[in-house]
Amino acid sequence: MVTVTGQEERRILVQDIPIRPSHLALLPDSRFLLVSGRTFRNETDGVWRPNAVVFSASGAPEREFCVGDDIPALVTDVGGGVWTAYGDEGIYGGHPESGAGLAGWNTRGQASWAPDGRLPDHPLEGCTTATQNEHVWLVWYSGSSRGGTYLTRITPSTGDVTSYRSPVPDPDGFAVRDNRALLTRRHHNKRSVELIRAELDDTTWKVTSRRRLRVPGRVVGRCCQGRDGSLWLRAGNTWLRLEGRTPTGVS
Repeated sequence: MVTVTGQEERRILVQDIPIRPSHLALLPDSRFLLVSGRTFRNETDGVWRPNAVVFSASGAPEREFCVGDDIPALVTDVGGGVWTAYGDEGIYGGHPESGAGLAGWNTRGQASWAPDGRLPDHPLEGCTTATQNEHVWLVWYSGSSRGGTYLTRITPSTGDVTSYRSPVPDPDGFAVRDNRALLTRRHHNKRSVELIRAELDDTTWKVTSRRRLRVPGRVVGRCCQGRDGSLWLRAGNTWLRLEGRTPTGVS
């Protein structure tokens, strides 16, 4: 694993990973989390198998647990909380937290947050995630006749929840700072994405610009992370940081 802080590059050797990772997320004290998007029940006792592993700063596994099934989007917050948005196979697959569509967890594997009827509709699929200071954003779309994609902002310290209609259907990248946002939609298996900028006008996000952005490599699913206004986009073997007008590449 490679982490980049400013101009400093740090490489950590990680061996004997007990899961097939779909997500990587950072934790306080230089720890990190690897999560597989899928899990299954044990046939003998019905217990859900662990699909999340916390690693120390040196790359040694510290703890493993289950954070639900069918996870297309995941992020960690500044306090080390884990936030997940689920797909339809998880929502209708019998796992209790997955069934709610969105969930929050601590690094002991305990559920710490649930929607509890505070969403404008029931989620069908998670799209992407982002953080902004103390806030967490989970982007998802619903499966009801009303349909639509939503941007849900959660404040972990208070539990406050606010949801907005997304100005872009099914984005696969999202980053936000104050009242401005970047969203991306990938051109499947191609070296380009659609880059959309939006602003929050009172209670409505409105698109302010769109452009096609050429990138160094092919863009695949689960390729974006939004952190405090910067959108990190993986294109081939390169990470691009999208912020302002000029993307910055990190190979």
